Amino acid sequence: MYLPKHFEETRPEVLHELVRAQPLALLITLGERGLDANPIPLILDADPAGGPGILRGHVARANPVWREARGDVEALAVFQGPQAYISPSFYPSKADGGKVVPTWNYVTVHGRGSLRAVDDADWLRAFVTRLTERHEGPRAAPWAVSDAPDDYIATMLRAIVGIEIVLTSLVGKWKVSQNRPAADRAGVVRGLEDDATRDAHAQAAAMAALVASGASA
Repeated sequence: MYLPKHFEETRPEVLHELVRAQPLALLITLGERGLDANPIPLILDADPAGGPGILRGHVARANPVWREARGDVEALAVFQGPQAYISPSFYPSKADGGKVVPTWNYVTVHGRGSLRAVDDADWLRAFVTRLTERHEGPRAAPWAVSDAPDDYIATMLRAIVGIEIVLTSLVGKWKVSQNRPAADRAGVVRGLEDDATRDAHAQAAAMAALVASGASA
């Protein structure tokens, strides 16, 4: 990933929060058929060895990724946060000679590491239960794994395989107009807040959070 220093995000708590909030990663691997990309919800856990963390998830047993991902080539998990088109009309500096062009703001986190398969029924049951509790927890009437017949769950578990990626790196890119003057950044926030799309509002919030942290240019 092209990562100019002024767009780099290194704070672990910020990176972890995006992974938690946007858990559906695009998992990119290199296997026998070449490059492959699979959308997979992942959980980021601490690495007892002190590394950037361990990503955990599961895939269908029929999915060849767990057998074919090369151990000598790192997998890449891409987590995508809010993104939005940025119009030159958002910039007050447009009035000063018109030397402005459109761009795209976005937030992303990339995790790299070797992928390994976990083909263990107890591990899978515990992980699926944990994954379910995480995503069902906020619901008024959360569904639980135990709501389904045990023999049915056992059959479903035989149809999946766990994956783990022990990360060697976790990097973030927050392209949220840090390279623009303060007046232009404020204009972008106003423009995004006036936009009707959810991602535009989320991108405006990401910009406001960066300004509040004191990390803006």
